[in-house]
Amino acid sequence: MPTPKQQRVFLNIPYDEQFEHLYLAYVTALSAMGFLPRATLGIGGNRRLDRIASLIESCSYSIHDLSRVQLDRNAPRTPRFNMPFELGLAVAWARANRRHRWLVFESVKRRLAKSMSDLDGTDPYIHDGTVRGVMREVCNAFVRPHQPTVPQMMKMYGDLRRGVPKILHNAGTTSLFTARAFSDLCLAAAGLRSKYVG
Repeated sequence: MPTPKQQRVFLNIPYDEQFEHLYLAYVTALSAMGFLPRATLGIGGNRRLDRIASLIESCSYSIHDLSRVQLDRNAPRTPRFNMPFELGLAVAWARANRRHRWLVFESVKRRLAKSMSDLDGTDPYIHDGTVRGVMREVCNAFVRPHQPTVPQMMKMYGDLRRGVPKILHNAGTTSLFTARAFSDLCLAAAGLRSKYVG
């Protein structure tokens, strides 16, 4: 059965090993809140941009983590532009469709004003680069009745983290940033929600 649009959240984050703990935190926190995370993992082919735009349009919310602003280590050293670009797609969609709400997350206070001054007036959710910070800021972004607590989310996160080797084994991969692993993570997190949140 398809998930109602209002429960889907587009997750725009870096896909790399250094970000893995925050990736798991976002999946956990959104699942604890009753949302279904959606991501560009698994999107490929010639019309990738159209498919990304369609994915954003299929969600009522989008989270854009702009904490990765430094140059990468590999030559040629390059900043990450995918996250701000996908934020731009979401902003344009929200201007055309008022039912879409986009949210900016960052790890450092006041850096957004320097890295993307066009967003002046937008208050980013500052997670301090920590798992607990992501949990806290997701709770601040989505205030709901009967909201799970950060300690409940942290217990979910611990269980999900312990389940990662099995998820990787079942997906036949060493990376959580694959379509199958992402799907299995979301299913596992949804199951943990019923255990810890009710």
